Amino acid sequence: MEIIALLLGIFGAGTGAGYWVIRNLYFICQPSEVLIFAGRETPLADGRSVGYRLVKGGSSIQTPLLERVFRMDLTNMIIELRVVNAYSKGGIPLTVEGVANIKIAGEEPTIHNAIERLLGKSRKDIEQLAKDTLEGNLRGVLASLTPEQVNDDNIAFAKTLLEEAEDDLEKLGLVLDNLQIKNISDEVSYLDSIGRKQQAELLRDARIAEAQAKSQAVIKSSENQRITNLRRIQKDLEIAKAEAERRVRDALTKRTAVIAEVESLVGAEVARVQAEVAVQTERIPQVEQQLQADVVAPAEAECKRAIAKAKGNAASIIEDGKAQAAGTQRLAESWKAAGASAKEIFIFQKLEPLLKMMVAAVPTVEVEKVTVIDANSGNSVTKTTSFLEQLHQATGIDVANVVNNITSNQPIPLPAPKKEG
Repeated sequence: MEIIALLLGIFGAGTGAGYWVIRNLYFICQPSEVLIFAGRETPLADGRSVGYRLVKGGSSIQTPLLERVFRMDLTNMIIELRVVNAYSKGGIPLTVEGVANIKIAGEEPTIHNAIERLLGKSRKDIEQLAKDTLEGNLRGVLASLTPEQVNDDNIAFAKTLLEEAEDDLEKLGLVLDNLQIKNISDEVSYLDSIGRKQQAELLRDARIAEAQAKSQAVIKSSENQRITNLRRIQKDLEIAKAEAERRVRDALTKRTAVIAEVESLVGAEVARVQAEVAVQTERIPQVEQQLQADVVAPAEAECKRAIAKAKGNAASIIEDGKAQAAGTQRLAESWKAAGASAKEIFIFQKLEPLLKMMVAAVPTVEVEKVTVIDANSGNSVTKTTSFLEQLHQATGIDVANVVNNITSNQPIPLPAPKKEG
């Protein structure tokens, strides 16, 4: 409605200007194409914004000086594919020929990829780009499949290739409508050998079927023989069962005699055991008396002796304790009676054994002379005595003896001359 109103306004302004607008600014979009009006920012459904607006299957007017119009063809492009020496899984080089129908995506959001990557390119460049992409995908798919898988199911192979190429083509803004594999061959005759292998497998299957038929016949014959043998065994079993019943009847007839014989043997054994029990019962008092004499009586005597000895030891310990207690009591009474001198008396009593021990530890000493010095004479007497003793030891002159001889008018003894060593 806005376009019609705009056109009516332009026609009202003048016929010449209206014709110019329709000729140069009014664009009609064919069903097999899409118009791109570049120049104005347009928001998208995912929140992004692009610098163009799209018109598909309708018409629109270009904004002068602000927009530029591009046409993008959406018709099919037929691409011939041929991949030579594409190595399959297992290292076998294959040659694959096929045809693909490709077109530029006309729906969002894929069309935006096409606008960004393909707008302005010629149709030949787009076909070459698609062909290179498909051949690369074809080589990748062949690398993951064996020649047998590629040759046995072309439909599955083409489907796998479609799935592999879909993402790559979608990034370019292209859509793969269909893909047909026309021919698969190889230069090393591997596929021919596969055919010969299949023929050999068919021959093998035929022989296997023949062998199975023969084996079924043998099995059937064996089954018939088995049934015959089972019937014969059943007959033998019936005969054996009749013989067993006859033997059972004979055994039942003899059972009474056998039972009587066994009962007599059992009765004799029981009588023997009972007699043995009586003998053992009579031996019990004898064994008890022997145990009383050999074990119990000596044990009782030893017990009484031990009790008497323990009582004697206890009495001795009790008397010693009583004596020690009495002595301690008397010592306490003596200590109490001694009064203040009790401590010194106790110490003197304890010193006597200590002095004896000390004297016993000192070796015997011979004393030649004892000099008694009055304690009131002072230190001079001690020094004089020490000097006289040292003089006697050094010169051999005994001063005290000399003085005594002079007093008693006796000759003075001279010291003996020292021997020179």
